[in-house]
Amino acid sequence: MSVEKAISSAQCRAGRALVKLTQAGLAEAASISKSVVVDFENDHRTPNRNNLAAIKRALEDAGVVFIDEDSPGVRLRAD
Repeated sequence: MSVEKAISSAQCRAGRALVKLTQAGLAEAASISKSVVVDFENDHRTPNRNNLAAIKRALEDAGVVFIDEDSPGVRLRAD
């Protein structure tokens, strides 16, 4: 079983900006409530594992690639 690498709130904000998704749009794409996205991006709380995975998956489906090298970041998928 592989371990899913968590994303940071900064990666979430940056990824969302890259693909021009609103917080509501990300919440809809991830099938979670908008308040989960807002609270996560504002560092008020960390979503549970399932919600965090749904956020990451929705952003990846939209074309975001998460980078976890010397310093974490995001980029657009080259299609």
